Parts: sequence; C-alpha cells; structure tokens
Amino acid sequence: MDLTAFHRWSIDDPESFWAEQAALIDWHQPFTRVLDHRHPPFARWFIDGQTNLCHNAIDRHLATQPDQPALIFVSTETGEERTYSFAQLHREVQRMAAIMLTLGVGRGDRVLIYLPMIPEAVFAMFACARIGAIHSVVFGGFASHSLATRIDDAEPVLVVSADAGSRGGKVVPYKPLLDEAIALAAHKPAAVLMVDRGLAAFDRVAGRDHGYAALRETHREAQVPVTWLESNEISYTLYTSGTTGKPKGVQRDVGGYAVALAASMKHIFCGKPGETYFCSSDIGWVVGHSYIVYGPLIAGMATILYEGTPVRPDAGILWKLVEQHRVSVMFSAPTAIRVLKKQDPAYLTRHDTSSLRALFLAGEPLDEPTARWIADGLGRPIIDNYWQTETGWPILTVAHGIDKTPTRFGSPGMPMYGFDVQLLHEQTGEAVGNNEKGVVAIAAPLPPGCLQTVWRDDERFVKTYFSSIPGRQVYSTFDWGIRDDDGYYFILGRTDDVINVAGHRLGTREIEESLSSHAAVAECAVVGVADSLKGQVAMAFVVLRDASAVDLPAERLRLEGELMATVDRRLGAVARPSRVHFVTVLPKTRSGKVLRRSIQALCEGRDPGDLTTIEDPAALDQVRAAVSPPPAAPRS
Repeated sequence: MDLTAFHRWSIDDPESFWAEQAALIDWHQPFTRVLDHRHPPFARWFIDGQTNLCHNAIDRHLATQPDQPALIFVSTETGEERTYSFAQLHREVQRMAAIMLTLGVGRGDRVLIYLPMIPEAVFAMFACARIGAIHSVVFGGFASHSLATRIDDAEPVLVVSADAGSRGGKVVPYKPLLDEAIALAAHKPAAVLMVDRGLAAFDRVAGRDHGYAALRETHREAQVPVTWLESNEISYTLYTSGTTGKPKGVQRDVGGYAVALAASMKHIFCGKPGETYFCSSDIGWVVGHSYIVYGPLIAGMATILYEGTPVRPDAGILWKLVEQHRVSVMFSAPTAIRVLKKQDPAYLTRHDTSSLRALFLAGEPLDEPTARWIADGLGRPIIDNYWQTETGWPILTVAHGIDKTPTRFGSPGMPMYGFDVQLLHEQTGEAVGNNEKGVVAIAAPLPPGCLQTVWRDDERFVKTYFSSIPGRQVYSTFDWGIRDDDGYYFILGRTDDVINVAGHRLGTREIEESLSSHAAVAECAVVGVADSLKGQVAMAFVVLRDASAVDLPAERLRLEGELMATVDRRLGAVARPSRVHFVTVLPKTRSGKVLRRSIQALCEGRDPGDLTTIEDPAALDQVRAAVSPPPAAPRS
C-alpha cells in the first residue's frame, strides 16, 4: 500500500485504521470503541481501554531485552556519560515513583518538572506516567515569572528541580529561580524534590525541600506497580506560548498518544528494537517528550539524552555521538544545522556516520540551501517534517516505512495518515487550489496523539483553534502553506508573520528563502515593520558565513545591494527588503526558534516583550544597534 492509499484509508475509515495501529502497544484492558466524536471538536480515542505509557516504554521490553541499552546520557557540559539498560531504567523509575508517593503524589495529581537534560528528568516523567500523575515539564532555566505562571496554572503537588544546569560551559543556577517563582505564585507546592549535581550551592526551605539522593537510598528495592489508566485520562500538560494571553497548557491523553508514537516510530522513523535513536532537542519541548523520552523507548530503541550544544567541544560532536553509539535515526533542528553550516565542513566527514539511515529535521522551516548543504555533506537522506506542540507528532513529512516517496527540498512533505490537511482561504474558508496560498488547517477529528483540549479551559481550546476560519470548524495551524501539483506542501510562515506591502501580502518565509539562496548567507530572519507610506516593509537580518566580508562600509553596501537584487530576481521588487542588516547571530530561544516578534518590536521602537527563553541576550543587542538611528553630530 502506498502513502496515498494508506492516508486515504485513515481518513475514510479512521476506526478500522486506528484499531490496527493500536495493536502496536500493550493494552491491560481492550477498548470497547475506537473513536467518540459526538461532541466536536472534542475527540476521545480507544474508549474504555486501559494502558500505561511507562509500561509500554519500559516494562514490556524486560522479557526480551532487559540488558539492552535504553537511556544513554551524555553531557559535554560536565563530562559525564551513563548508560542505563531497560532493567536499570525500570529500577530507577520505580525508585523515583516511590519517592513521589512518599511525598504525597497520587493519581491525577500534577508534578512540575524543572530540570536540565539529566537522567533524573526522564525518571521523573516515567514515574509520573507509572503512578498516574500528570507531569508538566518546564524548560530548564525559564525565568521566575514564567515559571510562576505555570505553577499557578498547573497547581502541582510536587516540583522536581536541580541546583543548576549548564549551557555552553556556563552554569545556570535553577534553585534561586524556583524559590522566586514559588514566592511569586499564588499556588504553593507542598514539596520540592532537589537533585544536587554539585554545580551550584543552594538554600533549602525546611519542611518543603527534600534531597533526591537521600530519598533514593531509602527506596533501593522499591517495587511500584503500574497504575492502569483509561485511554483518555491525562498523561501530561505542556505549555506553549500564544500571540496573546497566558501560555496555553496543551493537554494530552494516554492511549491515543502511545498509539500515535508507536505508529510514527514504525511508519515515519522506521526505528527497530535494539537500535539507537538520537534526538538533539530538549525535554522542555514537545519534540523531547515525543522523540527523546516516549517514542524511541516504546519502539524498544535506545535513546540518547544529550546535554550540550552542537559546537562544543567542537562542531563534530553530534557526528561523534552518531559514530560512538551507532545511531540509526537522528532528529535535530534546521537551526542547529545552520549553526554547523558556519563551521569547517571537514567536521561532517571526520566521524563514521554509516550507521545513520536518515536525519530528520523540524522546528522551523528548512530552507533549501541548508537542506542541500547537509545532504551533500552527510550523504544521507534529509527528511523535513512539520508539526506543532499541539499535534505531538508530524503532520507533514514522508513515511519511508510505508513507501519510498522521495523528499523534495524546501518541502516538509505530504499529509501524514490521520491528518485531513486542507488549505483554506483565510477570509472565506473555501479550499484553495494547487499553487495557491492558504491557511494550513486540519479537519476534525484530530487523530490520536493530538491535544485533547487546553488544560482547564475547553472554551479557549475551541475559540483558539477551531474558530478562526469563517464558516469552518477546522483546526487552524496559523501557518500559511502552498501545495504543488504533486501534492507536496510548502510552509510559508505564520499567518501573523505575513507582510502587507502596499496591498501585496508576502510571507516572511518566501523572502527568507530568497536571501538564503545567496552563497554568502548562513541564515536570516525577515520581519514586517510598520511604514507610514506602504503600511509595512520587509526588513532583513542576515548572518553571513564569513562575517569579515562586510568589515568595510563599501563591502557592506555592495553585499546589501546583491541580496536585494537576489530577492528582486526570485520574487520581484515588491518583496525587496527595505534594509538588510548584518549581524553575527540571530536572537533565538533555547530551542532554536528565532524571536521574530522581538526583532519586529525593536524595529518599531517597541518593547521586545518576554525574553525568558532567549539563548543569548547579546544577540538582541545587535539588532537594537542595527536599527537605532546614528547619534546626532555635535553642533560646532
């Protein structure tokens, strides 16, 4: 069966399709019904079925591969490496679960996890899954105000944290941020469990703070049975920022998520038991939940938990890990590859990457020049994929576990099974044709693994996701897309990142693609800036492969002109940026997303907004300096 027929089956007969996929996981009690969609847009999957994420990721592999590696921890920040077999991971998760029970955590209670990329974070996630608690992972190092907002919304019984994390060789103390966040929050967690890594001194709050190491010793022989959960009980919440208002708690189920991940590991990532999967994301983001923690282990693979950057100790570290652990499937972000693109290309061939079948990339649009660069350098298939925190697994990609649909540079691929993807006119809600721009939407019901609702806010779920396109109750991704005549989709940027230049609507992605085609450009960001004459104009910020190329003002002017001419040739003069500013780094979140709204705000003289997730504050200073008017000449 080819991908088109496979996809058609999933849309035309979702009940038989997903009943077959459900056989990929263990069920303690069979489901009585595949789908309940009586109250759209809400969907319930695998009704009455009982299962458990921890059982499916760990326990069920103990009979066949107890001594196979399961969790491989590597930190280039602290020089640590530890490997846990499935049996060892099983023991550690039970010890963590026993600690949580001792601290008063029960089924349905929330546990907020505020940890760096260390094994204890994975133990904590699985411990919650094991006992039926709901975990909410907050990206390590989030500022106190952001953390307090999440504490108040989740209302955790317990917070699991550490003394500190480390990024680029710099220690980031967590405990002071956590203490301040709890002081700011209206909700006061009953207990805090502290992992002491020995990176930073910290104060303990008597009666509230507990040491993980000591409690772990008291539960050396802990045996905590799996709590079987009905498929639609809540597995976790994960917060994602919106354009306005407080962050949304994306709420995910148990059974649907387990089935979706198991199916994706088979059909999309083609992972096999005993192999190794390396996802270089962070557990604070959905990619880390799905494809560091749960997905690979459900498939019986070893998973690498990496604390470090793509360029430390050198730009070959990712490929060294591929060689060392014989990685067969790798998942990273276009941003990471663009960082490597600025390094010596010799690093791409310094290590043996022959075990690698494919490199998957997601998180931001993958521009064609970057895709070609890494494909040529690695000599391996580069598979783009497009999805969101809300969906939990890929919406668009190719599925080489089903057929060998070729990839197409610049496109994440085609709709995956279960996703009834549509391109709709933003104002009329009508379907647009091939090669016409539209809003990427998904018809209900959303497939298994997607968000059930917004935590404690069904009204916001409906209003945010299913009410933005006139006359249609469809899920809006809030992304522009276009479909070519062969069925490949291209993502053109956020609907709120569209630039309206004198009545011409231009996606920032289109302009960025044009700029990235120039040989001198490593990466770029384009934003729309208010203009009294045209309404908006495009402004570009470019990182060059060789920053010294614009050391002299004349060189800067020449290259800026070349880049504008490149956009003219590819898109027309209407898309030409008003200015091209050269910077050495773009302001990004720690997960690699470019802070376009903050760049836009600075260009328009506004406050850049919430910067708690920024990787390097100095990057924003470069933008600020670039757009600031030169100082007035002194009067004679």
